[in-house]
Amino acid sequence: MNTPDSELDDSTRHAFEVVSSRDVHVGKILALRVDEVRMPGGGTARREVVEHLPAVAVVALDDDGRVVLIRQYRHPVGERLWELPAGLVDHDGEDPLAAAKRELVEEVGLEAADWSVLVDVAASPGFTDEAVRVYLATGLSEVTRVEMGEEEADIVMRRFPLAEAVRMALGGEIVNASAVAGVLAASAVDSGAAPPRLADAPWPGRSTAFGARQGD
Repeated sequence: MNTPDSELDDSTRHAFEVVSSRDVHVGKILALRVDEVRMPGGGTARREVVEHLPAVAVVALDDDGRVVLIRQYRHPVGERLWELPAGLVDHDGEDPLAAAKRELVEEVGLEAADWSVLVDVAASPGFTDEAVRVYLATGLSEVTRVEMGEEEADIVMRRFPLAEAVRMALGGEIVNASAVAGVLAASAVDSGAAPPRLADAPWPGRSTAFGARQGD
């Protein structure tokens, strides 16, 4: 059964007011705060929130229809994961497209002639405001990579046919959220099911709380 449109009008529904907030930790790329939030029944509930810089990821698709994936170690899960070239938007005022172009060069030594937006991802909205914008990059050309750090030196790069990357995502071999979303979105665009957005499309869901701290 479809939900009535009136129930989707946020302006007429409960406002989850933050009664109080305190910082637990403020680091280089994230902060942990605890909010006390007014609930619909009149009481309050404590919510732990991780503020995180926004990030970008790139589905780099070559002329043969292959997508560039990297495999790198992720300490929180203790495993090497297949991912898209990706990185942080370093500061609040940085253009996310510029960040995506930088990461494509730094991680896989590629530039792209054509850029568009595939999908925006709320990484894990149950506890963090982190948002990831995934771009589609085509018209690839190789460039010299900059010197990498110790962690990046362990990265392995491979090109997979887009259909194979889709199979890997659906088969549980690709589990990184933005990589799964990006690969499936690229397949949808490639099939003609939906068009991509302009490279400078608005990003209303971009995470801003941690970036605002940089100006404090």
